[in-house]
Amino acid sequence: MNRALLYCAGGGIGDSLVASVVARAVHQKFERVDALTLPGHKSTLERVPDVDEVLTDDGDSEGQLASLLAAKGYDACVVTWATARAASVAAKAKIPIRVGQARRLYSSRFTHRVLVRSELGDVATPWPDILLDYARALGCDSPSIEPRFTPTTSDGDEAQALLARLDVRDFLILHPTNAVASQRGVWPTRGWAMLARGLAEAFDLRILLSGAPSDASINKAIVAQAHDDRVVDTAGTLGIGAFGALAQRSRAFVGITTGTMHVAAAVGAPTVGIFPFQSDVPDRWGANGPRTATIRASFPCHAGDTKERCVDYACIANLDVPRVLAATKTLLSNPR
Repeated sequence: MNRALLYCAGGGIGDSLVASVVARAVHQKFERVDALTLPGHKSTLERVPDVDEVLTDDGDSEGQLASLLAAKGYDACVVTWATARAASVAAKAKIPIRVGQARRLYSSRFTHRVLVRSELGDVATPWPDILLDYARALGCDSPSIEPRFTPTTSDGDEAQALLARLDVRDFLILHPTNAVASQRGVWPTRGWAMLARGLAEAFDLRILLSGAPSDASINKAIVAQAHDDRVVDTAGTLGIGAFGALAQRSRAFVGITTGTMHVAAAVGAPTVGIFPFQSDVPDRWGANGPRTATIRASFPCHAGDTKERCVDYACIANLDVPRVLAATKTLLSNPR
């Protein structure tokens, strides 16, 4: 059996999920395609039907990890999250074909070197299409750039149990946080509370606030400020698989750009991705799924602001609620 490895150990869960389109393409030439990712991304890729087995890079020595890969007998390795460690491990594992990024100090360790189009100023091509250039170096491609995510039966049971506890049947998911929200201690909640109330009033639905356990205090503040009993916090109650099952059952997902946005789109939920920062690149990082919409930045950021170092997140405090509501209404009124 010929085998290939997708090495995507970096970034957030959205990065690994988006990279899975490369596994789908590489399946054109290889009977088996495994993935090597970060431990926190394993449960995400285990639900991707284009991946046969998920291995994790647990931070062991390069030699230990290379020995593990060598024992698997891979014929090719595609590195989509390029680092010196990934290039070295693939080479030490003596995988004959190694595809990775060009123009890096460690690029000589790859047998096939790909110039990433974003380095040439491309800000419009969706990221999964850019990543497919790695598969194209092997003569493989995919007609679709939409990642796939398939929740398990137990994921569905877990999601259904939550809905039963909350006595919720018809609902919409609102995701108000990203990876830095709980870390900075200055994440505004007023704009999200206005949006939550606006969604509840516009669609007469329960609004389930999603998030990680660390987001619970932010979501609690949003619930308090929304002044609407239809807005309910669910932060930290579901794993990524059960979240995907919940998104499948939702009328729509509305939220800031993050990994859950990509999961929601991948399971087919109508998905409105909010890109509030002027430094965002929505054409590149937008959701790819059957029904998606993008809300771009409209608030003038301070010069040089990024989501990691903004001092007040004024763009979030001043979310353009009417635009989000309009996009959601349009999305739900136009089935694919």
